[in-house]
Amino acid sequence: MQEKDYFQDHMPGNKCFGCGRENHQGLKISSYWDGEESVCIWESQEKYQGWTGILNGGILATLIDCHTMCTAMAAAYKAEGRHLDSEPVYRYATGTITVKYLKPTFNNKPIELRATVKEIKGRKITMSCIALSEGVVTAEAEVIAIQVFDSSKDENSIFNS
Repeated sequence: MQEKDYFQDHMPGNKCFGCGRENHQGLKISSYWDGEESVCIWESQEKYQGWTGILNGGILATLIDCHTMCTAMAAAYKAEGRHLDSEPVYRYATGTITVKYLKPTFNNKPIELRATVKEIKGRKITMSCIALSEGVVTAEAEVIAIQVFDSSKDENSIFNS
């Protein structure tokens, strides 16, 4: 079996609660390409539940948010035909996120996120994302990511330290 190339492994210095490898109390999601979709499989802990056995909605929104921001970065690199370790370095932040909660998401089962890039236009990337629990879609989101960092244009950024 081929080892997955997780987007977050190519983001040194990332202390984000959702996707940061360097946040030891964070969610530490891992996203990768599966064809034209990005995928994240995440396993929760009891402390992230809302109602007993159900994932907290804010945590689910955070998972979707971080998964799509990392997908935006990876999609920008992919569109330029380059590897995630190449320069310039890009980073994205949420422009808008709209989450529709359709059904409860189990907290004690793996949660699967699948994001699809709909459009790349300049610094803006539009995506859709679904969350699945035991193969059932429990939430869907429309997300716009905005490029907030480009290492070729900002030499004094914290990403260069």
